[in-house]
Amino acid sequence: MKRLFVLLFFLPVFLSAQGGMWLPMHLEKQNEPEMKALGFNLEADDLYSVNQPSIKDAICQSSGGCTGEIISPDGLLLSNHHCGFEAIQSHSTLEHNYVEDGFWAMSREEELPSPGETAMFIVRMEDVTPLALQNVSATMSEQDRQSQIDKNLAEIRKNTKKEKWEEILIRPFYNGNQYFLFVTVTYTDVRLVGAPPSSIGKFGADTDNWVWPRHTGDFSLFRVYADKDNRPADYSPDNQPLRPRHFLPISLDGIEEGDFTLVYGFPGRTDEYLPAAAIEQTADVLDPAKVSIRDRALKVMDGFMRESADIKIAYIARFANIANAWKKWQGEMQGLKTYKALERKQAYEAEFTHRINQDPGLKIKYGNLLPRLNASYAEMKEYAFARDYYQETFLRNIQVMGLASALNRWIKTYEDGNLPAFAGRQSDLNERLTAYYKDYRPEVDKAVFAALTEQFAGNMKGEWGGTFVATEAAKRGGYAELADYIFSNSTLANPEKWKALAAGEAKELGAALSQDPALLLWRGVAERYEENVVPKLEDLQSSINLLQRQYMAAQMEVFREKRFFPDANGTLRVTYGQVKGYSPRDAVIYDYQTHLEGVMEKYIPGDYEFDVPQKLIDLYKAKDYGQYGTADGQLPVAFLGTNHTTGGNSGSPALDANGNLIGLNFDRVWEGTMSDLNYDPAICRNIMVDMRYVLFIIDKYAGASHLIKEMKIVKGKKKRRKRK
Repeated sequence: MKRLFVLLFFLPVFLSAQGGMWLPMHLEKQNEPEMKALGFNLEADDLYSVNQPSIKDAICQSSGGCTGEIISPDGLLLSNHHCGFEAIQSHSTLEHNYVEDGFWAMSREEELPSPGETAMFIVRMEDVTPLALQNVSATMSEQDRQSQIDKNLAEIRKNTKKEKWEEILIRPFYNGNQYFLFVTVTYTDVRLVGAPPSSIGKFGADTDNWVWPRHTGDFSLFRVYADKDNRPADYSPDNQPLRPRHFLPISLDGIEEGDFTLVYGFPGRTDEYLPAAAIEQTADVLDPAKVSIRDRALKVMDGFMRESADIKIAYIARFANIANAWKKWQGEMQGLKTYKALERKQAYEAEFTHRINQDPGLKIKYGNLLPRLNASYAEMKEYAFARDYYQETFLRNIQVMGLASALNRWIKTYEDGNLPAFAGRQSDLNERLTAYYKDYRPEVDKAVFAALTEQFAGNMKGEWGGTFVATEAAKRGGYAELADYIFSNSTLANPEKWKALAAGEAKELGAALSQDPALLLWRGVAERYEENVVPKLEDLQSSINLLQRQYMAAQMEVFREKRFFPDANGTLRVTYGQVKGYSPRDAVIYDYQTHLEGVMEKYIPGDYEFDVPQKLIDLYKAKDYGQYGTADGQLPVAFLGTNHTTGGNSGSPALDANGNLIGLNFDRVWEGTMSDLNYDPAICRNIMVDMRYVLFIIDKYAGASHLIKEMKIVKGKKKRRKRK
């Protein structure tokens, strides 16, 4: 009765405090009561345990950027379609277009080896803060502090016990106030098993991206292979499917509003504890700049992709990657302003300042901290703008400029007279660039170049590279003419030129590359940026890092009643909440579930974003949903939750109160993309594919029922008995 009273007493607080990305090793201490209050039926050690199999053993970081989960005793790995897209694309040709048509291996022999795909699992994690910060003092410079920490971390790595096939990662938390160690195991033989066509796996494409209601079957299937001892091994026909310590059962019970949901995965990055000045800078300066650059690049690519099937196949993954952040930043700007993130931060800082001023000890320790931090961000504004403008233009969106940057150091070895070092990397780089050029189309990059260099010259300060680019364009008669000159004469922008030179003598290749007009233009911009922006940028960033670390420690000391989850940094986390709809504005209320009927409502024949395969139409008309439909004859597609997610949570499993898989996380709602900086439980929602739709597509659409048979399907909500 006493425990029940405590839970009921704190229930309103728990329900209003949803959010956070929590370390699984601390759930029992920090989160279990709140999780139980929301309906969780398991124990904390069911989610994370070192001594016995637990749910964390089924969760992996997939290829370094997404999350995946094991869903069978034979190493079947489930993740998002967009996470597996590069592998799907790499196997696609005009003759075997798996992007358009989908792919399904009907036997183990048909599964496709996918070099570059990996699955990293966490063996255990440890708090190593005391050792990491040994001999570190508050009076040290940032450089000396980091040097001492690096020495400490090297000692920790050397002294940590692990198996020879395991690896060690150590990451800073709370802006460097704490450090945690992760022992990991990474499997590199990962094979493509199944993927729906893009008309299902990417339905709605960029129009629906970050938008609710959503009707996308965003999933793909791989299989993890290991050697005969179940250990990591490079690809071999002799390898065997991984025998996991745990795999996720899949529930067909469905969901209702208010149901408990838990998302387990590897969120990439959040910045929840920034000061108001940083929020303002993001919303008013940095996001608008990046959006404007990508807007131009995407319009160019889209025009080419709509005219050419070959270019569409080659650029669809690149387009999606660029568009993803572009649209996210737009939603972030809108959300931060609409839901008054700046005002909330300012009110929080006012309370912080009030509490400090009431305590003489805290006032001495932290009295000038916030003013100094906000002043540093204000001074950083124009340099941060320059950084983002340079990187977005010359490193991320103009391909030949990014390639020049990547190869510059290698080309310098030739110019410095070190021909053996230059020649020594020629074969390896030729192999890599051959793969790179497979999906490179100079005509597309040339048009992007012309559009973005003109924008760069008009917005970047003259001494920071703007004048140089404008002058180079004027020499040729304009930006289109500069693009003509570069792409007509550059080896880097011409795959055939590269192929011919790379197959010959190193000296001839080096001579050509050292005078390559694309390289020379990039160097001209980069030199001005490195000379006039980078020194000040690094100095300010060092100051901000110091102040932000102190501010993080100060918040945790001043607000002792508050729980602080660590910002996402690509490490394993748990976030929990409930199935729930939302109301983004007056008179608009969104339900928590979508259905196949909504797919058909959006259907536009021949449109690459909203076309629908004929077989799916036939199944819909026949209402042939098998065991995956609802009692009222509908087929669920996606649903919403209040889970706090970000990039890296793509592919994360959504679990029910009993640890069964009910959904596959793949997106957030447009109004809630601000959650990386300002999570608001009233509006921030994550979007998940309903597992009933995933299984329906595998079984009824693809006819891959052999895959269903190797999964564990559960029906009937039963509370799992606690272990004794």
